[in-house]
Amino acid sequence: MVDKSEKVVWLARVGFAVRGLVYLLLGYLALTARKADVDDGAGDTFRVLNAIPGGPVVLYVAAAGLVGYALYRLSAALFDIERKGTSWKGRAARVGYLASAVVHLVMAWTATRIASGARGAGKDSSAQMAGGVLDIPFGETLLGVVGAGLLMAALLQARNAVTAGFMRHVSSRAPAFTCWVGRAGHAARAVVMALIGWSLLRSAWVGQSREVVSLGKAINNLRDMGLGFHLVAAGLLLFGIFSLITARYRIIPDPAPPMKGLRAIRI
Repeated sequence: MVDKSEKVVWLARVGFAVRGLVYLLLGYLALTARKADVDDGAGDTFRVLNAIPGGPVVLYVAAAGLVGYALYRLSAALFDIERKGTSWKGRAARVGYLASAVVHLVMAWTATRIASGARGAGKDSSAQMAGGVLDIPFGETLLGVVGAGLLMAALLQARNAVTAGFMRHVSSRAPAFTCWVGRAGHAARAVVMALIGWSLLRSAWVGQSREVVSLGKAINNLRDMGLGFHLVAAGLLLFGIFSLITARYRIIPDPAPPMKGLRAIRI
């Protein structure tokens, strides 16, 4: 029998693979397509996948994997399964995990809507979700927390790009080039996460969802940088490759709340 936490671990691995595919396609589109083709980020890549034979089925599987990945990140935020501790650095990392869980749940929602053929699915989904959050009580606070979490996550991504600390969570059997691909990918992701996080904070401050930028819009905002834009786009493509590698070689702790200590599931 496979217990529930084991199922979440395998869903998380599917989520890593889906994340890899999204960033791989997004980086490719940014480098080769028009500005309008990457305006919505993940939604644009999901529409590409939806157009292939059996695309809706692929998207439903992708959505399930993204939900599993989000649950894994949520467990890391709430139960500290990654053992970040209670220092300010540890708490910052856990807030970042919470923001990551929210982002990937939004991606899963977008993939499901596109697969189901919902009208306008994937179009400016970030602003739509932000608008929904702002309509609920304390919505500005919640949006601000997610924005702050993404900024913290961006700082951690940048730190990982310098120190390659992410390799502590990757099996020694991973390909030798994993470290350098991961460094380039984390650096590029730090840039776009910082732009998205800052847009969420601005949106929470002024109470207007139009301030929110999607992953695609964050990339497009860098187009005037010339070489810098191409480096970030290439870095996102490399992050996709890194995510596909980690789907196989990531060391994933048990996502269940620790009862008699933590165990790590390695393959």
